[in-house]
Amino acid sequence: MIRVEMLATGDEVLHGQIVDTNAAWLAELLFQHGLPMTSRTTVGDAMSSLVETLVQRSHIADVLIVNGGLGPTSDDLSAQAAAEASGTELVMHEAWLEKMEAWFAARGRVMAPSNRKQAQIPAGAEMLNNPVGTACGFAMQLNRCWMFFTPGVPSEFKTMVEEEILPRLKQRFDLPAPPLCLRLTTFGRGESDIANELEPLPLPEGVVMGYRTSMPIIEIKLTGPETQRVAMEQVWQQVKLLLAECTIFEGRDGLPPVLAHALQQRGLRLALSEQFTAGLLHWQLASAEVPLSAAEIVLPQQEDLETQVARTRALAAREGTVLALSVGELREGEIALALHTPEASWGQRVKFSPGRHNLETRQKVVAMMAMNMLRRWLHGSEVTTGYGWIDVLETVKN
Repeated sequence: MIRVEMLATGDEVLHGQIVDTNAAWLAELLFQHGLPMTSRTTVGDAMSSLVETLVQRSHIADVLIVNGGLGPTSDDLSAQAAAEASGTELVMHEAWLEKMEAWFAARGRVMAPSNRKQAQIPAGAEMLNNPVGTACGFAMQLNRCWMFFTPGVPSEFKTMVEEEILPRLKQRFDLPAPPLCLRLTTFGRGESDIANELEPLPLPEGVVMGYRTSMPIIEIKLTGPETQRVAMEQVWQQVKLLLAECTIFEGRDGLPPVLAHALQQRGLRLALSEQFTAGLLHWQLASAEVPLSAAEIVLPQQEDLETQVARTRALAAREGTVLALSVGELREGEIALALHTPEASWGQRVKFSPGRHNLETRQKVVAMMAMNMLRRWLHGSEVTTGYGWIDVLETVKN
């Protein structure tokens, strides 16, 4: 098995000042190509640590993808560290330097002297093209390891991985078939509750059940070799039956795209009214191109559940649509949601556990609850349902 590792560099990554989205993206991409990442390491902007880590991983990994540290500033040390680790010197890649100078000139700018270091790579290394930025990457062999050095800017990193690194890996290695991964996402039940139900299921050889919690959802994954597809699909049918009540979508798309597809198929448009979620629900739905007839943010107002249901019905009438969804204001841990449809209007008032969730998490949970009401109506299920970790205080239907 090919051992593929990633090394992220930079104090801002090490100290949590930025989220390392590059690592998550790379891990998923490699997995899809049959190269699951074996390990990840993060090192700050210290030359000794960078050199030590490069040398250490060069005796263990087959492939190491190094991300970050190729910029023009003094704390960008990856190229120099690679040269020291391999016992070589940095040399100017004249062709890339000319390309950089032309890039600046085309924009009416003079290239700063500090940018010249972005055209320096270790002697003997292979330059990797960066079509969307000023720093070239490079590849080099160190001991048993084939190392790729890339910029940290996500758009540059992703382009270089797809256009420069993956083709080289496919040329050098006989890549295995990507593993099969079946997945669904649940809402409203706790991880331990779900695990207790699924763990007794016997799994085929080489197949594992995984759980990924990202509040307020839990993703269930069944992963194994393609040769076990038939057996895995048999187990998966049992998983879907056990989790049918709390499953909000299957696959990777997300709930908003699922709603968009269902509404587009039926030729329906949705009107929105938000208080507590402050536009979050609109942003999530609009980003997925859910057909919307109107969206409003209402100032906080005290109203009982029946009044909110009536207001939601009036919103649909005012906007000339048969669907309307509303989120009320959070008061003393309680919040109301309402859905108007051609069949009826539903409302539910729920209560969060005191101190359990911060503001951002509560907004995400409430937005998901609102979307789930719409999803359940579209699927012909009971609209107002209970949740394992949120108390439903009151429901209405009229």
